[in-house]
Amino acid sequence: MVATIRSVALVVVLGAALAEAQSQGRWVRLAPLPEANEEWDSAVVNGKLYLLGGNPVAVGGKQGTPPGLVFEYDPATDRWTKKKNMPQAAHHNALVGYNGKIYAFGGAVQRKPGGPTQYPIDNSWEYDPAADSWRALAPMPLRRMAAAAVEWGGKIYVIGGAGPWPGLENEPLGGEAPHRIVEANHMYDPATNTWTPRQTLPTPRTHMFVGAVNGKIYVIGGRVGTMQVVTGSTTDLVEEYDTAADRWGAVKLRMPTPRDGGTVGVYQGRIYVAGGQSINAINNSVSRALEAYDPATNAWTAFPNVPLARHGQGGGVIGNRFHVVGGHITAAFSGGEPLNVPVHDAFEFAR
Repeated sequence: MVATIRSVALVVVLGAALAEAQSQGRWVRLAPLPEANEEWDSAVVNGKLYLLGGNPVAVGGKQGTPPGLVFEYDPATDRWTKKKNMPQAAHHNALVGYNGKIYAFGGAVQRKPGGPTQYPIDNSWEYDPAADSWRALAPMPLRRMAAAAVEWGGKIYVIGGAGPWPGLENEPLGGEAPHRIVEANHMYDPATNTWTPRQTLPTPRTHMFVGAVNGKIYVIGGRVGTMQVVTGSTTDLVEEYDTAADRWGAVKLRMPTPRDGGTVGVYQGRIYVAGGQSINAINNSVSRALEAYDPATNAWTAFPNVPLARHGQGGGVIGNRFHVVGGHITAAFSGGEPLNVPVHDAFEFAR
């Protein structure tokens, strides 16, 4: 009798959990990417999703060439279209969409075939999806890769990243090469094509998630200490920047699942973080977590997990769907190119 009561209670609990998850929304499988890759940078403009970049995984000591790919996804037709490649094939760009254009800042390049791909750059570009054309902009004040870009009020903020120490600008950042995690926070004005330094990031980091809500920018998670996945430390810190006051505030409630290198999107005043990876002394994993931060209440909410755990994916919010596309299904690039996936999932928010 006791066992029967427990079984019934378990069914009730599981049923309630399932009902709650369904009330939040559901995952749907959409058209896959034409090419599997990882370390995608992404932006949403004009109701379409754009994935740029890609980064080859070294196999047997041989390093491939960053492809500099550009793909466009149209949700109206559930179809991907390959566009012109980037004018400068880079990966780990800071990417953001604004006013019908896509802005790409920094990243890292390969200087010679077969050589290292971790040379940070300061280049800035504007991509016009309608014309499928690129235009060079004023370079950033410093070279960096794996930074984050976000727009608010017609200004674009490029925050954090990894760069060379002064005097070592011509050295790649791979392996155990000395480099710094930068605290820089620079504001770019598309109207004047100029850069302005702003108050520096309290916790320098790379591979973080950023979102802007009501004039505040939230920097979530990421990697601290070093850029390298096996020596850096994944963090759960959430820091708030007031764009009007040019001031960083108190640390907010930490992200429930510490991670870096996943996908972020903003929907109805909440910042959603999907997937990513977490590496420390005893853990090396990719994540299925989908969690949302609400700045109004300083609270996190867990949502149904991403169907396939991965890092280095692209994505963004279009309408009532949060797209999660591509990536690598193990942490720290283990397994090589065969573990890159073209999978395209989207979380459809309950209306």
